[in-house]
Amino acid sequence: MNWRTAFVLAASATALLAQAPETILVIETQNLVTYREDVADPQRWATAAAPVAAAAVTNFTRHVLISDIVTVNGQPAKGTLYSQHQNIILRPEPTGNMGIADISRNNVSYIQVEIRQADGTPVGTLVLGGAGGVSPALGAPNIGTVGVFAVFGGTGAFFGARGQASTISQTTRNASMMENPINRRTHPGAGAWSLVIHLIPMTRPEVLTLPTGPAIFHGTDFSPVTAEKPARAGEQLMMSVSGLGPVRPNLDPGKPFPAWQAGKEYVVNSPVEVTINGKPGPVISALGWPGMNNVYRVDFVVPDGTPAGMATLGLSVAWINGPEVKFPVR
Repeated sequence: MNWRTAFVLAASATALLAQAPETILVIETQNLVTYREDVADPQRWATAAAPVAAAAVTNFTRHVLISDIVTVNGQPAKGTLYSQHQNIILRPEPTGNMGIADISRNNVSYIQVEIRQADGTPVGTLVLGGAGGVSPALGAPNIGTVGVFAVFGGTGAFFGARGQASTISQTTRNASMMENPINRRTHPGAGAWSLVIHLIPMTRPEVLTLPTGPAIFHGTDFSPVTAEKPARAGEQLMMSVSGLGPVRPNLDPGKPFPAWQAGKEYVVNSPVEVTINGKPGPVISALGWPGMNNVYRVDFVVPDGTPAGMATLGLSVAWINGPEVKFPVR
């Protein structure tokens, strides 16, 4: 290995160490029902109040799945995961009405994941597509068990995102498309769908930097946190960050945040989390910085019991992780 190769490899390793942690979304749902298109007459769809069992699955059958999002990465959430599937049953050695192919597949799927906070505030939508009845893609998270799904894109906090996903587990009640889905949550036997998404976002949250270090300030006088004036456990701090995404009220893309008016702040729409040495640092507020574009102010508290020394701060928005930074604590 010559010195040029060694230099390039060393520089690449340094760049990799500086990257943000991987963003993995584990989405749990409940009240999953599969509605199979087993009746040819559309006038009969969604007309039966009582449960109606579905007919047997055949190749080329279409069906719709609907379920309620209940957690994202273990945190309470709301929203809907719904999808359209068409059976395309393929096997290298088919039987019956299976199709012959060099691969094994069960269906082609189009999936939408619309995530809301626990209070119902919209966060964003992810659009996926792919195939079921197959082992997860190479490089996918190991907790996935079946399905090869690509993330085509997203909206809101997930604007421009891409990635891949697979199913962790899935149970469902198979219903005829004659059954009225208005009763999906009340009929017994509904299942659950757990999905893992390896997400590559277009933007990430990131603490801005000053000549003295990360743009973290004391909440009392807004002076920078430095080695000469470190933070302390239990203190409220403020930091200047980028990449927190949409706000409410809505602001047109590329526009700076308007001048500050009491009671008319631009609040970050997605859940914002701060950790200090891996422990939650309570977030007091996350607001757009007046006069700035894509710059936000986040107020948080250093957890009690944080030891003296260099503390590690983690920042995430909509479960998307940013690079960690360090700041001194006395």
